[in-house]
Amino acid sequence: MTPDVVIIGTGHNGLVSGILLARAGLRVTMLEAATVIGGATRTERPFPRVPELQQSTGSYLLGLMPPELMRLLEVEIPVVRRDPHYFLPTSTSRYLLRGSQRIDNGIYSDADRRADDAMQAELAQLREDLAPAWLANPGSVEETAERYIRPSLRQTFVDLVRGSVLDYLKRFDFESELLISMYAVTDGLSGINAGPDDPGTGHNFLVHNMCRLPGADGTWMITRGGMGTVSRMLADKFRSLGGVIRTSARVAGLSTSDGVVTGVVLDSGEEIDAKAVLGACDPYELIRLAGDAFPAPLRSHMLARQRTGTTLKVNLALSGLPRFTCDPPGQVFGSTIHLLPGSDGDQPLARLRRMWAQVQAGELPDEPTIEWYLHTTVDPSLSDAAGHHSSALFVQSVPYGVELGSYVDKLLSICDYYAPGTSSLVADSFTLTPQGIESHFGITGGHIHHVDNTVSFNDRMPYFTGLAGLYAGSAGCHPAGSVIGAAGHNAAQAILQDLPAH
Repeated sequence: MTPDVVIIGTGHNGLVSGILLARAGLRVTMLEAATVIGGATRTERPFPRVPELQQSTGSYLLGLMPPELMRLLEVEIPVVRRDPHYFLPTSTSRYLLRGSQRIDNGIYSDADRRADDAMQAELAQLREDLAPAWLANPGSVEETAERYIRPSLRQTFVDLVRGSVLDYLKRFDFESELLISMYAVTDGLSGINAGPDDPGTGHNFLVHNMCRLPGADGTWMITRGGMGTVSRMLADKFRSLGGVIRTSARVAGLSTSDGVVTGVVLDSGEEIDAKAVLGACDPYELIRLAGDAFPAPLRSHMLARQRTGTTLKVNLALSGLPRFTCDPPGQVFGSTIHLLPGSDGDQPLARLRRMWAQVQAGELPDEPTIEWYLHTTVDPSLSDAAGHHSSALFVQSVPYGVELGSYVDKLLSICDYYAPGTSSLVADSFTLTPQGIESHFGITGGHIHHVDNTVSFNDRMPYFTGLAGLYAGSAGCHPAGSVIGAAGHNAAQAILQDLPAH
């Protein structure tokens, strides 16, 4: 039966669109080039030497999916709150744990505590105000502020979205440069091709503080069974509504007639007609598939904002748990473990800026920033019978196309600096450079957010492309890159405005 809508890609946004369109009575077929569904929202077994150990190889955590969307989809994704959710170790006895309690021994001053409390309170207000905007068509930054943000925070919001993460953090008069660096890296620089002083990094910071899942209390959560649980549950819901998913079905191009998209052509030569085509792939892949038919003004707009990825993912199979020199109390391995330049207190911000300068020069940084994940202690279902642990080093930033050489060994030596003997626990590894992310997940330029999160609101890829019958609904659209699903929801609404539901 000829579908009403063909969706290119089975990432979480495409699956969200598929559910909403199928529920409205449309016939929907999803086409996936890979042999598995989910895009970068996958749980895999990537370790040849530890073949039963599971790992979330792309996205690691679920935090930003709106609870209203989950209720609309009628899907309850099993998540576990991490407590503590941040762990900042040093090579001495100093450390910071952030969770339901804030535990530190020498990193915070009284002024830092006041600054942190003030910032968290302001972010909670911005999070509450901005939430409805994520499930709506975007306007400009200023229009968004006027429509959604309380008057007392409108200018703060505009300055944050358009400005740098460091400018925002400096407003609160933190005394500790290490705390500023931690917040700048984990929320402001995560996944983007930009440095701490660059405009737009404030928007990325705001996005990463939009966690509103029940029980999250503003934090990111671990999904039981890994992130593949998200795509599996969404796919099950889609199929229950009559939706069709085809894997190993790579789209080679679009079919058009008189300026209207009429379907797709697969690599095999098969043609599939449809009333509408939705690109849940990254925007640059969609532009490539549309060829000369793609509207020139939008092509120019998007190409001017294209950046390659700068994220390195080192997935690790560990034979045991590391032990940190600072010897923190309790369970810390579910946390995001922050390994930062200057954790010894010596010029953290200067060293963070030097890191970015080296990346801009096409060099691997001498002192990279690392977010270290180790989730099997919170979700034992990922482990194998031998008790191996899945772990990951999320490294920000590395240049696209650079040869790693022995760089993974250097990263493990940094882990050893904080937790001696860690490198001896590595039973296997699976490393994804930006170009590796590009090939493994099919994301242009290996950019995990598709479009850099320094680009915000209506400057991102629009849901309707301007080419009749062609829509976009991926992480490159509003609101941002990450496992959110709002773009899938909003793209489905755009299609339903144009196609009559059955």
